[in-house]
Amino acid sequence: MIKKALAIGISILLIISTVSCSKKDDKVDKYATKMDTIMHLTAYGPNADKAIDAAFNRVDEIENMASSSISTSDVSKINEAAGKEYVKVHPEILKIIKTSVEYSKISNGAFDITVSPLIQLWGIGTDDERVPDDSEIKEKLALVGYDNISINDNDSSVKLMKPDMAIDLGGVAKGFTADEIIKVFKQYGVESAIINLGGSSIYTLGEKPDKTQWSIAIQHPRKEQNDGNIGIVKLNQSALSTSGDYQRFFMKDGKRYHHILDPFNGYPADAGVMSDTIIVDSSIDDCNMLADILTKVTFVSGVDKGFKIIDSLDGISCMAVTTDFKIYKSSKWDTNIEDLSSDFTMAN
Repeated sequence: MIKKALAIGISILLIISTVSCSKKDDKVDKYATKMDTIMHLTAYGPNADKAIDAAFNRVDEIENMASSSISTSDVSKINEAAGKEYVKVHPEILKIIKTSVEYSKISNGAFDITVSPLIQLWGIGTDDERVPDDSEIKEKLALVGYDNISINDNDSSVKLMKPDMAIDLGGVAKGFTADEIIKVFKQYGVESAIINLGGSSIYTLGEKPDKTQWSIAIQHPRKEQNDGNIGIVKLNQSALSTSGDYQRFFMKDGKRYHHILDPFNGYPADAGVMSDTIIVDSSIDDCNMLADILTKVTFVSGVDKGFKIIDSLDGISCMAVTTDFKIYKSSKWDTNIEDLSSDFTMAN
């Protein structure tokens, strides 16, 4: 078995130019390892340093509520009580779960936070990663189903209806976190910033101080970090999220087993997509959380089914890269892809 576990941060490479020395343009860059990934926050202005510190504190608060690996988190308590009782949760966790269930319905189950038993079974990205037997997968599949999440709005509580069910918010929590960081930045008067939560979730706040757009390079799904990109997109005031089969995976007998699992069959999704990028306009509520969710929807559903869902939503567009190195754009994708790699061809 050849193991290949790349940091989540490599799906998108951020390109940030140097800035002038005026107080308004003061640039602060800080990195931190949180939520099992390397986060990079860049902000401009006199309060940028304090804003970033406050933002990282907010990340810690969210992780302590949302992480399934922290025994005292809301998520761990929900999982522990599966099939037994309702668990009262923080408003943030209730919001994440309700939004997840909403988009599970919209995507006809392509996105499902109850895949946690399958995630644990495969162990992709851990020292225990392996290809399970079909019988093991079938057993865990019986525990998957967002319709078995019961939510009581009256007292902000959640119950998993089957014993041994479990949820995992890894496919949505970083997007929610990016939305919360933006709120913190605005509280500190930051008008120009970029949030890079491991590359899988990026948000651009305002313009760069020189009034130009932010340049974001989309990682080549079959090359190492910094060795090549699909191309470059330029954004202002947008949320961007990318999912791919190269972010966390292992190889066995020449086959790639990646971390994005198909809730319908329990195996790594195999709908012909190597990578997909969602852009959500900042005018949409919870834009980063939605971008985070919808990348998984397209990846699991494939281009045809995925784009039908994307096209039905306002302010949202998608670019998908298929295993034959073709690039497909949803009907509302109007972002130019600059410096397109010769490895890829535009399909539409």
